[in-house]
Amino acid sequence: MSTTITIRVDEKTKKRLDRLAKATARSKSYLVSNAIEELLEENEWQIAEIGEGIKEADEGELTSHAEVLSKWERKVEDS
Repeated sequence: MSTTITIRVDEKTKKRLDRLAKATARSKSYLVSNAIEELLEENEWQIAEIGEGIKEADEGELTSHAEVLSKWERKVEDS
């Protein structure tokens, strides 16, 4: 089941959305709904991860600066 919401965007954004809808043969509604879903998933994930990090820190599970730097350097070398 779906519902309707109304949003305001500036004219430039609307034109961009119109062009994207035409180029992808998708409705503006589909594109906006998809964008909102992706935004929600990303933000929900980020909030959950931040919460987990705070919990770990509160429990004393911390990573030293040297450990982080070492992991980062290995990651850079591997890429």
